[in-house]
Amino acid sequence: MTWWRPISDLLGGGRARTPDFLAEALDLEARGDYANALTSYRLALRERPDDPRVLQNIAIAFSKTGQPEEAIRSYRRALAVDDTQAGAHYGLAFLLLRKGDGAGAAEHLEAFLSLPEAGGDGGRFRTHAAHTLQELRQQEASPAEGAWDAAWDGEAPDHQGEG
Repeated sequence: MTWWRPISDLLGGGRARTPDFLAEALDLEARGDYANALTSYRLALRERPDDPRVLQNIAIAFSKTGQPEEAIRSYRRALAVDDTQAGAHYGLAFLLLRKGDGAGAAEHLEAFLSLPEAGGDGGRFRTHAAHTLQELRQQEASPAEGAWDAAWDGEAPDHQGEG
């Protein structure tokens, strides 16, 4: 019967498209809607459970929504998949620093600084990391002096702002 068509053809033709949850999450995050971005990142994570890009971005969103333990877990998971994720080292370092784990922070700052510099404003992140690492080392040598720079906004140098 030539007059009969599958329902999918009537509803827009061909195969149904799956939503791009990562692109949706990035868009929501760009608008400052981190809570809803987290939902989309979680859905993207279901599709790509071992994608370090998704894991790093979800960690940033967790940081922005005041969920540091979840952010730490996501950064660690991203690094378990690919330990060359500079942004994950950077973000994890500052979360550990806020928890009072200076040694763990220093380890990740050193790892971050040992990786090749990314384009964009990566120099700003490298300068901040180097300065913080230097202060940590000074504080370790003389605990009564020096303090680390806590001016971290949850952003990471490799933040994947494009879908």
